[in-house]
Amino acid sequence: MWKISKAKRKRVAVAMSGGVDSSLAAALLLKEGYEVIGLTFRMWPKNECAASFKRACCSLEAVTRARAVAEDIGIPYYVFDFSEEFKKNVIDYFCEEYLKGFTPNPCVVCNEKIKFGLLHEKALALDADLIATGHYVDKVFDKKRNRFLLKEGRDKGKDQSYFLFSLSQEQLRYATFPLADYTKEKTRRTAKKFRLKTYNTVSSQDICFIQDLNYAEYIKKKMGVEIKEGDIADKNGKVLGRHKGIPYYTIGQRRGLRIAYSEPLYVIGIDRPGNRVIVGTRKDVLKGSLTAHRLNWIAIEDIDKPLRVKAKIRYNHSKEDAAVTRIGSDSVRVDFDAPQEAPAPGQAVVFYDKDMVVGGGWIKEAL
Repeated sequence: MWKISKAKRKRVAVAMSGGVDSSLAAALLLKEGYEVIGLTFRMWPKNECAASFKRACCSLEAVTRARAVAEDIGIPYYVFDFSEEFKKNVIDYFCEEYLKGFTPNPCVVCNEKIKFGLLHEKALALDADLIATGHYVDKVFDKKRNRFLLKEGRDKGKDQSYFLFSLSQEQLRYATFPLADYTKEKTRRTAKKFRLKTYNTVSSQDICFIQDLNYAEYIKKKMGVEIKEGDIADKNGKVLGRHKGIPYYTIGQRRGLRIAYSEPLYVIGIDRPGNRVIVGTRKDVLKGSLTAHRLNWIAIEDIDKPLRVKAKIRYNHSKEDAAVTRIGSDSVRVDFDAPQEAPAPGQAVVFYDKDMVVGGGWIKEAL
Protein backbone atom coordinates (compact mmCIF):
# COMPACT_ATOMS: atom_id res chain seq x y z
CA MET A 1 0.00 0.00 0.00
CA TRP A 2 1.22 3.51 -0.86
CA LYS A 3 1.98 5.18 2.46
CA ILE A 4 1.69 8.88 3.22
CA SER A 5 2.69 10.52 6.48
CA LYS A 6 -0.26 10.52 8.84
CA ALA A 7 1.08 13.72 10.35
CA LYS A 8 -0.15 15.55 7.26
CA ARG A 9 -3.71 14.40 7.99
CA LYS A 10 -4.41 13.51 4.39
CA ARG A 11 -8.01 13.33 3.19
CA VAL A 12 -8.85 10.07 1.43
CA ALA A 13 -12.02 9.46 -0.57
CA VAL A 14 -13.04 5.79 -0.51
CA ALA A 15 -15.10 4.37 -3.37
CA MET A 16 -17.66 2.40 -1.36
CA SER A 17 -19.63 -0.28 -3.20
CA GLY A 18 -21.56 -1.61 -0.23
CA GLY A 19 -19.36 -4.70 -0.01
CA VAL A 20 -16.93 -5.90 2.63
CA ASP A 21 -13.77 -4.91 0.74
CA SER A 22 -14.43 -1.20 0.34
CA SER A 23 -16.02 -1.03 3.80
CA LEU A 24 -12.86 -2.39 5.40
CA ALA A 25 -10.70 -0.11 3.25
CA ALA A 26 -12.52 2.89 4.73
CA ALA A 27 -12.27 1.56 8.29
CA LEU A 28 -8.55 0.79 7.98
CA LEU A 29 -7.73 4.24 6.65
CA LEU A 30 -9.73 5.86 9.43
CA LYS A 31 -7.87 3.79 12.01
CA GLU A 32 -4.53 4.83 10.49
CA GLY A 33 -5.41 8.47 11.11
CA TYR A 34 -6.56 9.68 7.72
CA GLU A 35 -9.55 11.94 7.20
CA VAL A 36 -11.93 9.65 5.31
CA ILE A 37 -14.98 10.38 3.17
CA GLY A 38 -17.13 7.75 1.47
CA LEU A 39 -18.25 8.00 -2.16
CA THR A 40 -20.66 5.85 -4.16
CA PHE A 41 -22.01 6.31 -7.67
CA ARG A 42 -25.55 5.45 -8.70
CA MET A 43 -25.55 3.53 -11.97
CA TRP A 44 -29.20 2.67 -12.51
CA PRO A 45 -31.18 4.95 -14.86
CA LYS A 46 -33.92 7.09 -13.35
CA ASN A 47 -36.55 5.59 -15.66
CA GLU A 48 -35.77 2.04 -14.56
CA CYS A 49 -36.65 0.33 -11.32
CA ALA A 50 -33.66 0.30 -8.99
CA ALA A 51 -34.76 -3.16 -7.88
CA SER A 52 -33.70 -4.49 -11.27
CA PHE A 53 -30.11 -3.69 -10.25
CA LYS A 54 -30.42 -5.46 -6.91
CA ARG A 55 -27.30 -7.56 -7.43
CA ALA A 56 -25.18 -4.72 -8.78
CA CYS A 57 -22.22 -3.42 -6.81
CA CYS A 58 -23.75 0.06 -6.76
CA SER A 59 -27.41 -0.95 -6.45
CA LEU A 60 -29.92 0.73 -4.15
CA GLU A 61 -29.36 -2.08 -1.64
CA ALA A 62 -25.59 -1.63 -1.91
CA VAL A 63 -25.88 2.13 -1.42
CA THR A 64 -27.96 1.52 1.70
CA ARG A 65 -25.26 -0.80 3.08
CA ALA A 66 -22.46 1.63 2.24
CA ARG A 67 -24.32 4.51 3.88
CA ALA A 68 -24.89 2.41 7.00
CA VAL A 69 -21.18 1.58 7.25
CA ALA A 70 -20.24 5.23 6.77
CA GLU A 71 -22.61 6.23 9.58
CA ASP A 72 -21.29 3.48 11.86
CA ILE A 73 -17.65 4.50 11.48
CA GLY A 74 -18.50 8.20 11.48
CA ILE A 75 -17.43 9.49 8.07
CA PRO A 76 -19.17 11.83 5.59
CA TYR A 77 -20.84 9.99 2.73
CA TYR A 78 -21.84 11.15 -0.76
CA VAL A 79 -23.77 9.49 -3.59
CA PHE A 80 -23.37 10.72 -7.17
CA ASP A 81 -25.68 10.04 -10.08
CA PHE A 82 -23.52 8.61 -12.88
CA SER A 83 -26.36 6.72 -14.58
CA GLU A 84 -26.05 8.55 -17.91
CA GLU A 85 -22.27 8.29 -17.96
CA PHE A 86 -22.37 4.63 -16.92
CA LYS A 87 -24.82 3.86 -19.71
CA LYS A 88 -22.72 5.64 -22.31
CA ASN A 89 -19.29 4.40 -21.24
CA VAL A 90 -20.06 0.92 -19.96
CA ILE A 91 -23.49 -0.44 -20.93
CA ASP A 92 -23.56 0.90 -24.50
CA TYR A 93 -19.94 -0.16 -25.02
CA PHE A 94 -20.77 -3.67 -23.77
CA CYS A 95 -23.78 -4.02 -26.08
CA GLU A 96 -22.11 -2.53 -29.14
CA GLU A 97 -19.04 -4.75 -28.81
CA TYR A 98 -21.16 -7.90 -28.65
CA LEU A 99 -23.17 -6.76 -31.67
CA LYS A 100 -19.86 -6.40 -33.55
CA GLY A 101 -18.88 -9.95 -32.63
CA PHE A 102 -16.33 -9.01 -29.97
CA THR A 103 -16.10 -10.11 -26.32
CA PRO A 104 -16.03 -6.94 -24.19
CA ASN A 105 -14.69 -6.44 -20.68
CA PRO A 106 -16.90 -3.81 -19.00
CA CYS A 107 -15.10 -4.08 -15.64
CA VAL A 108 -11.87 -2.69 -17.09
CA VAL A 109 -13.75 0.17 -18.75
CA CYS A 110 -15.73 0.92 -15.58
CA ASN A 111 -12.55 1.16 -13.52
CA GLU A 112 -10.86 3.48 -16.01
CA LYS A 113 -13.80 5.71 -16.96
CA ILE A 114 -16.03 5.67 -13.88
CA LYS A 115 -14.27 4.68 -10.65
CA PHE A 116 -10.88 6.21 -11.45
CA GLY A 117 -12.37 8.73 -13.87
CA LEU A 118 -15.60 10.46 -12.88
CA LEU A 119 -15.49 9.39 -9.23
CA HIS A 120 -11.86 10.47 -9.09
CA GLU A 121 -12.90 13.94 -10.31
CA LYS A 122 -15.59 14.16 -7.63
CA ALA A 123 -13.05 13.15 -5.00
CA LEU A 124 -10.66 15.90 -6.05
CA ALA A 125 -13.53 18.40 -6.03
CA LEU A 126 -14.06 17.43 -2.38
CA ASP A 127 -10.38 18.24 -1.72
CA ALA A 128 -9.34 14.61 -1.38
CA ASP A 129 -5.63 13.89 -1.62
CA LEU A 130 -6.14 10.23 -2.53
CA ILE A 131 -8.88 7.91 -3.74
CA ALA A 132 -9.00 4.43 -2.23
CA THR A 133 -10.77 1.28 -3.37
CA GLY A 134 -11.14 -2.23 -2.04
CA HIS A 135 -9.23 -3.80 -4.93
CA TYR A 136 -6.77 -6.58 -4.11
CA VAL A 137 -3.78 -4.90 -5.77
CA ASP A 138 -0.77 -2.88 -4.70
CA LYS A 139 0.86 0.34 -5.86
CA VAL A 140 4.41 1.52 -5.29
CA PHE A 141 6.53 4.36 -6.59
CA ASP A 142 9.76 3.34 -8.33
CA LYS A 143 12.30 6.16 -7.99
CA LYS A 144 14.61 4.69 -10.62
CA ARG A 145 11.85 4.49 -13.21
CA ASN A 146 10.17 7.63 -11.87
CA ARG A 147 6.85 5.85 -12.32
CA PHE A 148 4.02 4.52 -10.22
CA LEU A 149 3.84 0.75 -10.51
CA LEU A 150 0.80 -1.51 -10.24
CA LYS A 151 1.40 -4.90 -8.63
CA GLU A 152 -0.60 -7.97 -7.77
CA GLY A 153 -2.08 -8.12 -4.29
CA ARG A 154 -0.98 -10.69 -1.73
CA ASP A 155 -4.11 -12.79 -2.33
CA LYS A 156 -3.29 -14.24 -5.76
CA GLY A 157 -6.69 -15.88 -5.97
CA LYS A 158 -8.41 -12.50 -5.63
CA ASP A 159 -5.82 -10.33 -7.40
CA GLN A 160 -7.54 -7.70 -9.56
CA SER A 161 -4.56 -6.09 -11.29
CA TYR A 162 -5.84 -7.40 -14.65
CA PHE A 163 -8.86 -5.10 -14.36
CA LEU A 164 -6.71 -2.02 -13.68
CA PHE A 165 -4.15 -2.30 -16.47
CA SER A 166 -5.57 0.71 -18.34
CA LEU A 167 -5.03 3.21 -15.52
CA SER A 168 -2.78 6.15 -16.34
CA GLN A 169 0.13 7.41 -14.26
CA GLU A 170 -2.05 10.32 -13.17
CA GLN A 171 -4.80 7.97 -11.99
CA LEU A 172 -2.30 5.78 -10.15
CA ARG A 173 -0.72 8.84 -8.54
CA TYR A 174 -3.91 9.48 -6.57
CA ALA A 175 -4.82 5.83 -5.95
CA THR A 176 -4.28 3.85 -2.76
CA PHE A 177 -5.19 0.24 -2.04
CA PRO A 178 -5.53 -0.58 1.68
CA LEU A 179 -6.15 -4.30 1.03
CA ALA A 180 -2.89 -4.89 -0.85
CA ASP A 181 -1.57 -7.17 1.90
CA TYR A 182 -4.90 -8.78 2.77
CA THR A 183 -6.43 -12.09 1.78
CA LYS A 184 -10.19 -12.30 1.38
CA GLU A 185 -10.39 -14.42 4.53
CA LYS A 186 -8.41 -11.85 6.51
CA THR A 187 -10.64 -9.10 5.13
CA ARG A 188 -13.77 -10.82 6.43
CA ARG A 189 -12.17 -11.59 9.80
CA THR A 190 -11.00 -8.03 10.24
CA ALA A 191 -14.32 -6.56 9.10
CA LYS A 192 -16.12 -8.74 11.64
CA LYS A 193 -13.67 -7.61 14.32
CA PHE A 194 -14.46 -3.99 13.37
CA ARG A 195 -18.17 -4.88 13.56
CA LEU A 196 -18.83 -3.77 10.01
CA LYS A 197 -22.31 -4.74 8.83
CA THR A 198 -20.90 -5.87 5.49
CA TYR A 199 -18.45 -8.46 6.83
CA ASN A 200 -20.43 -11.38 5.38
CA THR A 201 -21.85 -9.83 2.19
CA VAL A 202 -21.69 -12.01 -0.90
CA SER A 203 -19.03 -11.02 -3.43
CA SER A 204 -20.36 -9.64 -6.71
CA GLN A 205 -20.23 -12.02 -9.66
CA ASP A 206 -20.26 -11.72 -13.46
CA ILE A 207 -21.52 -8.52 -15.10
CA CYS A 208 -23.01 -6.36 -12.36
CA PHE A 209 -25.64 -4.64 -14.50
CA ILE A 210 -27.13 -7.80 -16.03
CA GLN A 211 -29.48 -9.60 -13.71
CA ASP A 212 -31.80 -12.36 -14.88
CA LEU A 213 -31.38 -12.15 -18.67
CA ASN A 214 -28.56 -13.72 -20.66
CA TYR A 215 -26.26 -11.33 -22.49
CA ALA A 216 -28.01 -11.53 -25.86
CA GLU A 217 -31.47 -11.03 -24.39
CA TYR A 218 -30.19 -8.08 -22.38
CA ILE A 219 -28.66 -6.51 -25.50
CA LYS A 220 -31.85 -7.04 -27.47
CA LYS A 221 -33.90 -5.37 -24.75
CA LYS A 222 -31.46 -2.54 -24.01
CA MET A 223 -30.55 -1.59 -27.58
CA GLY A 224 -33.94 -2.30 -29.17
CA VAL A 225 -32.32 -4.14 -32.07
CA GLU A 226 -33.31 -7.20 -34.03
CA ILE A 227 -30.82 -10.01 -33.58
CA LYS A 228 -30.83 -12.00 -36.79
CA GLU A 229 -30.21 -15.70 -37.19
CA GLY A 230 -27.48 -16.85 -39.56
CA ASP A 231 -25.29 -19.71 -40.69
CA ILE A 232 -22.83 -21.71 -38.63
CA ALA A 233 -19.96 -22.73 -40.91
CA ASP A 234 -16.64 -24.49 -40.60
CA LYS A 235 -13.37 -22.75 -41.43
CA ASN A 236 -13.68 -23.89 -45.06
CA GLY A 237 -17.07 -22.25 -45.45
CA LYS A 238 -19.21 -25.38 -45.27
CA VAL A 239 -22.54 -24.62 -43.61
CA LEU A 240 -23.16 -26.95 -40.66
CA GLY A 241 -26.18 -25.36 -39.03
CA ARG A 242 -27.91 -22.15 -37.94
CA HIS A 243 -27.16 -19.76 -35.10
CA LYS A 244 -29.59 -17.66 -33.03
CA GLY A 245 -27.70 -14.40 -33.48
CA ILE A 246 -24.09 -13.30 -33.10
CA PRO A 247 -24.43 -11.90 -29.54
CA TYR A 248 -25.31 -15.39 -28.31
CA TYR A 249 -21.80 -16.63 -29.10
CA THR A 250 -18.22 -15.93 -28.06
CA ILE A 251 -14.83 -17.34 -28.99
CA GLY A 252 -14.17 -20.72 -27.39
CA GLN A 253 -17.85 -21.45 -26.73
CA ARG A 254 -18.89 -25.07 -27.02
CA ARG A 255 -22.42 -25.22 -25.63
CA GLY A 256 -25.50 -24.24 -27.58
CA LEU A 257 -24.22 -24.96 -31.09
CA ARG A 258 -26.74 -27.78 -31.64
CA ILE A 259 -24.65 -29.50 -34.30
CA ALA A 260 -24.03 -33.24 -34.52
CA TYR A 261 -20.40 -33.83 -35.44
CA SER A 262 -17.72 -36.49 -35.11
CA GLU A 263 -15.96 -34.51 -32.37
CA PRO A 264 -16.79 -31.50 -30.17
CA LEU A 265 -17.06 -28.17 -31.99
CA TYR A 266 -16.12 -24.75 -30.65
CA VAL A 267 -16.67 -21.20 -31.83
CA ILE A 268 -13.38 -20.11 -33.41
CA GLY A 269 -14.49 -16.95 -35.18
CA ILE A 270 -17.28 -14.42 -35.72
CA ASP A 271 -17.92 -13.17 -39.27
CA ARG A 272 -19.93 -10.04 -38.52
CA PRO A 273 -20.33 -8.79 -42.13
CA GLY A 274 -21.53 -12.22 -43.23
CA ASN A 275 -23.53 -12.82 -40.04
CA ARG A 276 -21.83 -16.18 -39.64
CA VAL A 277 -20.44 -18.05 -36.65
CA ILE A 278 -17.31 -20.03 -37.55
CA VAL A 279 -16.68 -23.30 -35.71
CA GLY A 280 -13.82 -25.76 -35.51
CA THR A 281 -12.37 -28.54 -33.42
CA ARG A 282 -10.35 -28.30 -30.24
CA LYS A 283 -7.07 -27.75 -32.08
CA ASP A 284 -8.59 -24.80 -33.96
CA VAL A 285 -9.31 -23.00 -30.68
CA LEU A 286 -5.62 -22.95 -29.76
CA LYS A 287 -3.75 -19.89 -31.00
CA GLY A 288 -0.04 -19.16 -30.81
CA SER A 289 -0.20 -15.42 -31.37
CA LEU A 290 -2.45 -12.38 -31.25
CA THR A 291 -2.38 -8.71 -32.05
CA ALA A 292 -3.44 -6.03 -29.58
CA HIS A 293 -4.11 -2.30 -29.85
CA ARG A 294 -5.18 0.65 -27.68
CA LEU A 295 -2.15 0.03 -25.52
CA ASN A 296 -1.37 1.34 -22.05
CA TRP A 297 2.05 1.05 -20.44
CA ILE A 298 2.48 1.34 -16.67
CA ALA A 299 5.95 0.08 -15.73
CA ILE A 300 7.61 1.47 -18.86
CA GLU A 301 7.15 4.46 -21.15
CA ASP A 302 6.96 2.34 -24.31
CA ILE A 303 8.69 -0.54 -26.07
CA ASP A 304 11.18 -0.20 -28.91
CA LYS A 305 12.33 -3.82 -29.07
CA PRO A 306 10.78 -7.25 -28.37
CA LEU A 307 9.90 -7.64 -24.70
CA ARG A 308 9.64 -10.89 -22.76
CA VAL A 309 6.59 -10.97 -20.49
CA LYS A 310 4.03 -13.16 -18.82
CA ALA A 311 0.76 -12.47 -20.63
CA LYS A 312 -2.78 -12.98 -19.37
CA ILE A 313 -5.58 -13.15 -21.97
CA ARG A 314 -8.51 -13.05 -19.52
CA TYR A 315 -9.03 -12.57 -15.82
CA ASN A 316 -9.34 -16.21 -14.79
CA HIS A 317 -6.47 -17.35 -17.04
CA SER A 318 -2.92 -18.13 -16.00
CA LYS A 319 -0.02 -15.89 -16.95
CA GLU A 320 1.89 -17.41 -19.87
CA ASP A 321 5.36 -16.78 -21.33
CA ALA A 322 5.29 -14.59 -24.42
CA ALA A 323 7.20 -12.06 -26.51
CA VAL A 324 5.66 -8.67 -27.27
CA THR A 325 6.76 -6.87 -30.44
CA ARG A 326 5.61 -3.50 -31.71
CA ILE A 327 3.98 -3.66 -35.15
CA GLY A 328 2.39 -0.21 -35.32
CA SER A 329 2.11 3.13 -33.56
CA ASP A 330 -0.52 1.73 -31.19
CA SER A 331 -0.38 -2.01 -31.74
CA VAL A 332 1.75 -5.01 -30.81
CA ARG A 333 2.03 -8.67 -31.71
CA VAL A 334 2.11 -11.17 -28.86
CA ASP A 335 3.77 -14.52 -29.59
CA PHE A 336 3.25 -17.17 -26.92
CA ASP A 337 5.76 -19.89 -26.15
CA ALA A 338 2.83 -22.35 -26.11
CA PRO A 339 -0.57 -22.08 -27.86
CA GLN A 340 -3.33 -20.45 -25.79
CA GLU A 341 -6.98 -21.41 -25.62
CA ALA A 342 -9.43 -19.04 -27.29
CA PRO A 343 -7.94 -15.54 -27.15
CA ALA A 344 -11.04 -13.44 -27.81
CA PRO A 345 -10.99 -10.16 -29.77
CA GLY A 346 -12.35 -7.44 -27.51
CA GLN A 347 -10.86 -8.88 -24.34
CA ALA A 348 -7.85 -7.39 -22.58
CA VAL A 349 -4.38 -8.92 -22.71
CA VAL A 350 -2.24 -7.82 -19.77
CA PHE A 351 1.55 -8.11 -19.57
CA TYR A 352 3.40 -8.91 -16.35
CA ASP A 353 6.97 -9.03 -15.09
CA LYS A 354 6.63 -11.35 -12.08
CA ASP A 355 3.98 -9.59 -9.93
CA MET A 356 4.26 -6.23 -11.69
CA VAL A 357 1.91 -5.04 -14.43
CA VAL A 358 4.04 -3.89 -17.36
CA GLY A 359 1.06 -2.79 -19.42
CA GLY A 360 -1.56 -4.21 -21.71
CA GLY A 361 -3.98 -3.66 -24.55
CA TRP A 362 -7.12 -4.93 -26.20
CA ILE A 363 -7.03 -8.07 -28.33
CA LYS A 364 -7.67 -7.22 -31.97
CA GLU A 365 -7.07 -10.55 -33.67
CA ALA A 366 -6.00 -14.09 -32.75
CA LEU A 367 -3.48 -15.63 -35.15
